[in-house]
Parts: sequence; structure tokens; C-alpha cells
Amino acid sequence: MKRDAGSFGERGVVQASGRKLLTAFYGAIQALKLYPLENDHVQQALNDLHDVTGGIVRQEGSLELRIVGDFFFLNETRLRLDLSNFSTFGSFASALTEHGIGAVEVVAGVERQEWAPFVSLLTRKADASPFEGFIDRLAATPVEHIDVRAEQDVGEPEMDTEEALTAAKRTYAQSVRAAKDVLTDIRLGRAVNGRKVKRAVQNIVDQVLNNEPSMVTMTTLRDFDEYTFTHSVNVCIFSVVIGQRLGLTKLQLYELGLGALFHDIGKTRIDLEVINKASGLNDDEWAQLKEHPAEGLLALFGMHGFADVPYRQMLMAYEHHMKIDLTGYPPNKRSRKPTIFSRICQVADGFDAGTSVRSYQYKPWPADEVLKEMRDNPQRGYDQLLVKVLINATGVYPIGTLVILDTYELAVVSKVNQAPEHLHQPIVKVISNELGVPLATPTLVDLSQGVRTIIKTTDPQKYGIRVSDYLI
Repeated sequence: MKRDAGSFGERGVVQASGRKLLTAFYGAIQALKLYPLENDHVQQALNDLHDVTGGIVRQEGSLELRIVGDFFFLNETRLRLDLSNFSTFGSFASALTEHGIGAVEVVAGVERQEWAPFVSLLTRKADASPFEGFIDRLAATPVEHIDVRAEQDVGEPEMDTEEALTAAKRTYAQSVRAAKDVLTDIRLGRAVNGRKVKRAVQNIVDQVLNNEPSMVTMTTLRDFDEYTFTHSVNVCIFSVVIGQRLGLTKLQLYELGLGALFHDIGKTRIDLEVINKASGLNDDEWAQLKEHPAEGLLALFGMHGFADVPYRQMLMAYEHHMKIDLTGYPPNKRSRKPTIFSRICQVADGFDAGTSVRSYQYKPWPADEVLKEMRDNPQRGYDQLLVKVLINATGVYPIGTLVILDTYELAVVSKVNQAPEHLHQPIVKVISNELGVPLATPTLVDLSQGVRTIIKTTDPQKYGIRVSDYLI
């Protein structure tokens, strides 16, 4: 889903706004290089930069300036630069790339005094680890509404399969690490690095928009020992997948993804022995576990490190176990309807939890059976429209499903056929022959061609197979 230039107005206005923005950045950087902060030229340059960015942010809700190769993008619009201004804007591009920066984002609420420390950092000499050094110094400033992302996390909209998987692996690993760091910090009562979380969610949104299948493939990398963190990231990915298919804007997808990443944050306030208990919970332990949605709301309300109070995310944490008919938990004394973000999170959470190995669930359900149960059993309490959206995204047999074909070969689902009439006929990698002997080189087969069909799904653990080995 690409943002259309019409959201700025006419295309010419987009280009004019972009050139003014680049000129303002360049002017502020050059002024701070030549004069002290108190100088009138510096102050005027910072005023100009604040005015230009403020106008775009008021119009759009946020501003993202990306540099990809030799091109600048303002949100999703590529800026046209001619020879008369290319050297000027190239100087600004060099200032970003010297620090390993691929994108600058400005969100609503940015204040005039935030620009001086931010631009000053751009004028400094880069460290041996440019981006990491810039981030560390930025975290020590009062800047709250301006953020940056690394060059390697900002790519062209179109990538081939191998490039997309490489980018997705990097994004997934960084996101799991960010989830682990923030949830561990919360459990230990330490301050949260909001920038790290924000960048992780932004990168997931970008990867889903650029190449959805690559990010869905990453959800097959389930790690029992890291379940808490991989589950949070997977729920984020599936939520963003559903959201983008509903037509949410990029900013809305970020808000949705952030809430999904934090949906289980309340569990950091629950006894670890209860969370990790392998056997069934007794009544007291179950009552304690059911407090985690309310605890999640409180944890997010008291969290620092974000520019604004995360109200939407608080509701998602509070409502994600309520069920559409309110028969879940926490109980409600008055009628209400969980928000659309909460209902999306419910579906994403239910699907990933049902297909994962957990402390009390050593044998996960096959993905197709989980989807069927979510769709056909009203007692599960899911929004049926959103379940259908998820099925359209994952297909009847989601990526990573191990299947037995009518030839008795084993195959791993590697890609979904997007045509509605072929959702039950994915593209698979055949990994063994009819005798169960592994193939030296898996064979890619499109089941919509009618050469083979799926008889049933089966458990990879039964065969000692790790499906991610054939996908990533």
C-alpha cells in the first residue's frame, strides 16, 4: 500500500514541499558548521527548518525523509532534483550517510528546541560505528519527536526474493532483540529504550509493505526458549499484515504494530513460575494470569520513552482477550466493543499462539486446523471478517505448513497463491520422495497447476523436520 501524492495535494506541491525541506536541512547544517548556536543566521535557519517540517507534519500526521541510492523520498513520493540543486542536496545526503542514516522521521508534536541538538549531531564527525554512535548520542538529548533509521533498514520498494528474505531476517532478528530488551527492562524496573522499539516496529511495517511474504516467512522461526519474544514479534507481523489489507495508512500500521508488540506486556508483572508452568494452572494461578491484560494497560500508562501516552496500545493490551462477544477477560460491567486494533490483535495472537510450541503446549496445532477453528467455532470469539482477511493473507495452508501430497511426497508450503480460487493450492517445496527419502535439492511445485494435491497436513516434529530450514 503506497501513500498517494494526493494526500499532500497536487503532485507539484509535493515536490515543492520536498525541495523546501531539503533546502531547510541543508541551510541549518551549513549555518551550524559556520556559526555558533546563538548566531542570528543559525536561529533563522532552525526556524525555517521547524516551519517547513511543521507544515508537512500537520498535513500528513508525520514526515519521513528517506534516502535510497541517489534518490530522496518524502514519505512515498520520490523527489525530482535537477542539476541546479543536486549538489546542494547531495551535501545533505552525505551528512546522513556519513552517520549510516537512511531515513529521518518527524512526528506530530515536534518542538522548535529539538532541532538544534539534532542538527548539531549531523555536523559532528562520525564514530567507528556511525549509526550506533549517532543513536547513543541522540538518546542523551531531549529530542523526542525526531528519529532516524539505519541505511540497511531503508531499501527500494521492490526487491527480489533473496534480497527480501535477507532484509526480513535482519528486521526479524532486530525486532526479537528489541522485544527481549524492552520486556526484560520492564520486568526489572529499568527505563525503556523507546527509540529501539519504535525503529523495530517501523522496520516491520516497511518490510510488510515492501514484501509481505518475506515477513510472514519469518514467523516460522519459532524458538521455544524465546517464545515470549518471538510471539510478540509474530503477533506484530500478522497484525500489520491484516491492517495493510484493510487499507490502514502507514502511520496507523505503526500504531497497530506497536500495540501488537506490547499486547502481552502485562505478563512482565506476573510471577514467572505461572508464566512458564508446564502443567495446567490451578484456579489461583489462572486468576493471576487473567490479570495480565489489566496489568498491561497499567504498564503502558506508566511507561516512559514515548512522545505521547500510548492510549491505543493501552486498549489493545487490555482488550486482546475479551472476545468479540465480551465472554473473555477481563470481565465487563457495561456493554462495549473492542476497538478494531484490539480485534486485529486478537486474531493475530490466536493464530500464532495456536501454532506455536509453548510451555504448556508441546504439540502445536497444524496451521490450517487453527484457521478452521478460528473461522468455524464462534466460542473462540474472533471477528470473522478479520479471520477471513488473515486466511486471504496466509492461504488455507500458511507458509511453513508441512503437507503430504497425493504422491505421498512430503512438502513445505513456501508461498501463497493469492488468487482466491487457489488459496487451497499453494506453492510448495517437495522435500522427500514417496518413500520418505529426503531430496538433495527440494523441488518447487505450484499446486494450482493440478499436477499434485494436498492430502493432509502433518507435524514436522514427527519427522524431525525444521521447516524454516527449507524457507530461509
